[in-house]
Amino acid sequence: MHPQTVPSPGSPHRKDAPASKRRITTELLIVFGLSLGQSGVYAIVRLAEKLSRGPLAGQTTTLNPVLNERPYFDLTYQLLGIVFALVPVALVLFLLSGHSTSAVRRLGLTFEKPLRTIGFGVGLAAIIGVGTLGVYAAGRALGITTALVPAALDDYWWTIPVLILSALRHAVLEEVIVVGYLFIRLRQLGWSTPLIILTSSLVRGSYHLYQGFGPFIGNVLMGLLFASFYHRTHRVMPLVIAHALVDIAGFVGFALLGPAIGIGA
Repeated sequence: MHPQTVPSPGSPHRKDAPASKRRITTELLIVFGLSLGQSGVYAIVRLAEKLSRGPLAGQTTTLNPVLNERPYFDLTYQLLGIVFALVPVALVLFLLSGHSTSAVRRLGLTFEKPLRTIGFGVGLAAIIGVGTLGVYAAGRALGITTALVPAALDDYWWTIPVLILSALRHAVLEEVIVVGYLFIRLRQLGWSTPLIILTSSLVRGSYHLYQGFGPFIGNVLMGLLFASFYHRTHRVMPLVIAHALVDIAGFVGFALLGPAIGIGA
C-alpha cells in the first residue's frame, strides 16, 4: 500500500490557488466598492455632468462644504462623515490581520524610527505641495480644471479642528487602501510591480476626476511617487503624514486666508 501524500501547510493544492485568487479578487471588489472605487465611479459621472453643462474653466468645485445651515447639526454631519469614511480602513485592517500578523505593522502604519518617518513625510509633502500648485495653475490656464474651493465651512469654533480631521480622514483612507492594501493584494494575485504602481496611481486619479482633468493628472503623478516610495520602503505612515500635511495646508490655509487673497479663483 502506498502511503498517502499529505501536502504541507505552505503548499496548497493547485485547485486551491485559483480559489484563493478568486476570493482575493472578490475581496478587492467589495472593499473598493465600499470606498474609493465607489468614489471613482461617482467622480466620473460628476465630471460627465459638468462637461454637459459647459467648459470646466467656468465651474467651481467645493471641498468640505456646509452640510446643514444649523451649526451643531452641521458639526454632527461633518463628524459622522469623517467617522463612517474610515470604516473601510477598519475593514482592511481586519482583513489583513491574522493570528500572528499585525495589519498595522504589515502596512508600515507605525511610527518606528519617528524622526525618519516624519522627515520622509515632510519631504514628500513639500514635493507634492509644490507640484499640486503647479498642476492646478496649469490646469486652470488650459481650462481643464474647475476652480477649487478647499473649504466652505462657516466660521465657528470647530471649523479648523474639523478641517484638520477631514484632512487626516483623506490621508488615512487613501494611503492605507489605495497604496498599502492594494499593493499587498495585487502582489498576492501575481501582478508585477510596475503594473501595481500604475494601477494604484490611476485609481487615485480616478476619484479626483470630479475636479477636472488637471487634478486627475496631478494625482496620478502623486500616485506614481507614493506607490514607488511604498514599494521601496513598505511604509505607509510617511505617505499618510505627507498627504495630511498637504491637505491641512490647503483646507486650513484657505479657511484662514483664501477669501482674502483670492485662492480658488
